[in-house]
Amino acid sequence: MDELVIAHEATIRLGFFLGVFVLMALWEVLSPRRRPAVSKLLRWGNNLGLVVFNSILLRLIFPAAAVGLAAFAGEQGWGLLNHYSLPLWLSLAISLFVMDLVIYLQHVLMHAIPILWRLHRVHHADLDYDVTTGARFHPIEIILSMLIKFVTIVALGPTIVAVVIFEIVLNAMAMFNHANVRLPLPVDRVLRQLVVTPDMHRVHHSVDHDEANRNFGFNLALWDRLFGTYRDQPRAGHEEMIIGIQDHRTPRDVTWIHGILWLPFRGPVGNYPINRSRSLKGRLTK
Repeated sequence: MDELVIAHEATIRLGFFLGVFVLMALWEVLSPRRRPAVSKLLRWGNNLGLVVFNSILLRLIFPAAAVGLAAFAGEQGWGLLNHYSLPLWLSLAISLFVMDLVIYLQHVLMHAIPILWRLHRVHHADLDYDVTTGARFHPIEIILSMLIKFVTIVALGPTIVAVVIFEIVLNAMAMFNHANVRLPLPVDRVLRQLVVTPDMHRVHHSVDHDEANRNFGFNLALWDRLFGTYRDQPRAGHEEMIIGIQDHRTPRDVTWIHGILWLPFRGPVGNYPINRSRSLKGRLTK
């Protein structure tokens, strides 16, 4: 089983990526939540071009990827789960749960540390919000994310199957909750009790930094409620809210791929990184 998964890991992941992408793209056409502010053809060409570039770069730097490391860690007995004989379903559940928490904490760090925010603002500077936004990240952030994933795998010891399932779920949920789709409000209210919905995560892409520092989750909705970072709705409403970053609104700089790649090194950090002293002061004065 493990050998089969390793041999076809790239094909399996690509198949799920393309399948979910096509479904979300069709849903956006049939039932969009917002009207586009920028040419969709222009944005998609550059966002998807960045995705292809990042994918090739990762394969060149980490040819074995996370699955290869999971196999090696299992052989060496590295990681907490490799020291216990747990049922497969329990090991899988623990792995998915812990790795999802790591993604949440990593996302918070990207907003809390100014130099990391410089990288992460490539994701937030998109002037519209749709399925391609979910995969729009700077190559350096992609590499850092892979390194964090490696550390998690070595420390936790998930199975090869768990790592592949997590990668598929992470990519699928990122496309789902970034999609410009309209969910019936009663469905959204129920669904967001369990997972992050498009309306829930769209708040996080508001141009207002107090809203941008909320709703960090990518899959499970639990973490934002547990750690006090949940916000129900944007103050301007989903149709009228402005997507992006206040100081980076020029399409040439945030839509074209050369501007996207240079964005972390352009201009000041701004007010978006989480100001812990201000947050602490706010708590003390309540």
